[in-house]
Amino acid sequence: MSGRKQFDIGAALDQAMRVFWQRGYADASLDALGAATGLGRGSLYGAFGNKDALFGQCLDRYASIYGAQYEQALAAHPGDPVRAIEAFFDVILGRIADPSVPVGCLIAQSAAQSLTLKEANAVQVRGLLDTQRGRVRAALADSSADTRTLDELATFVVAVNQSLAVLSRAGTSDAELRSVTRLACTTVADTIARAASEDVAQG
Repeated sequence: MSGRKQFDIGAALDQAMRVFWQRGYADASLDALGAATGLGRGSLYGAFGNKDALFGQCLDRYASIYGAQYEQALAAHPGDPVRAIEAFFDVILGRIADPSVPVGCLIAQSAAQSLTLKEANAVQVRGLLDTQRGRVRAALADSSADTRTLDELATFVVAVNQSLAVLSRAGTSDAELRSVTRLACTTVADTIARAASEDVAQG
């Protein structure tokens, strides 16, 4: 054998992701990343490239893990967009309540620090938010509301999601977060119903 130390790249990436998630990009030092992954700077660079490249890979890792859960929840209730949004928020609240991961959301944390990110990473964060909005918009399409209303609702739902991440990091209780999602789902239901009534009246 070569004698070189072998390591699990996926596990190291998960540990690095947690550092960025907990500390944010700016405060995730190479020393902290090295301590979490068990890799020296040379090994970090060799395996992942520079800090910006590692951060980009961590964003992708996060999006692949949670994006799949979001997509499954949103697609689980065809024909019932309100229930789909409820399921989406259930997944988010479950992640927030999970003691095995940092509080909040890596994407929300990164979006808040967009001005400190390299352009490629900032574009990546915006793209992940757009992807999330696209998933929500697709779930809302199973209603008779007009396109503009559904576009606005999709943006609203994503905004609530990002707010949940910020509130959770500030120590807001699970009960309070759930009240936010209940009100958000009521807003979605009422807006869709009102749009449908207006469509009937105009028809």
